[in-house]
Amino acid sequence: MMHTFLGILAALAMGVATVVQVTLGAFLIACVLGLALAVLRVFGRHRLPLWLLSIYVEWMRNVPALAHLFLLYFGLAAVGVRLSPLCAAVTGLGLVGAAVLCDVFAAGLRSLHMGQREAALAVGLAPGQVLRFVLVPQMLRVTFPSLTNYAVVLIKDTSIASAIAAPEIMFLARNLVTSTFETVLIYLAAMLLYAALVWPVTWGFRRIELRMEGVR
Repeated sequence: MMHTFLGILAALAMGVATVVQVTLGAFLIACVLGLALAVLRVFGRHRLPLWLLSIYVEWMRNVPALAHLFLLYFGLAAVGVRLSPLCAAVTGLGLVGAAVLCDVFAAGLRSLHMGQREAALAVGLAPGQVLRFVLVPQMLRVTFPSLTNYAVVLIKDTSIASAIAAPEIMFLARNLVTSTFETVLIYLAAMLLYAALVWPVTWGFRRIELRMEGVR
């Protein structure tokens, strides 16, 4: 039994690289785009862009992520644009994550005293410098726990990429089940691999958070 389980674990471990790639790519897109959208939401003054932003955020949050992946992978292929499963997964999860982090970052920016922004502008800093050196570092300190939770959820959400044939852990597990029928052992091994990925991420983010708080 143990020999069989270790063999299954080794077979599924080949999907870990895909999980890591999808997670890193989607996380980068979500953070960069989410921050840009949050700045627009907090400091934007024109009604049309803010209205379009609200539609985007609500649409991406309220529609299942799997539907977005299907649209990118199958929908675009129908009009001649073919994305690889990995590219579709990274893009889809990243765009959904941007909508989630937009609200997180916007709440963090709103929690800061805006007098800091006015004071920084008064001493000659450009608006971009105010964001980079004054507001964003403080916002990240406030929102870091939410960012940690998002990273953990994203790792687990990569499992839906199996629906578009991305060779991640659950895709390999499903194929292995159909050929060996070792359902319990296979899905237990998959669960252990996801837990093994999530734990160091949680630990690492926690260490960063403690350092940001000045705790060693």
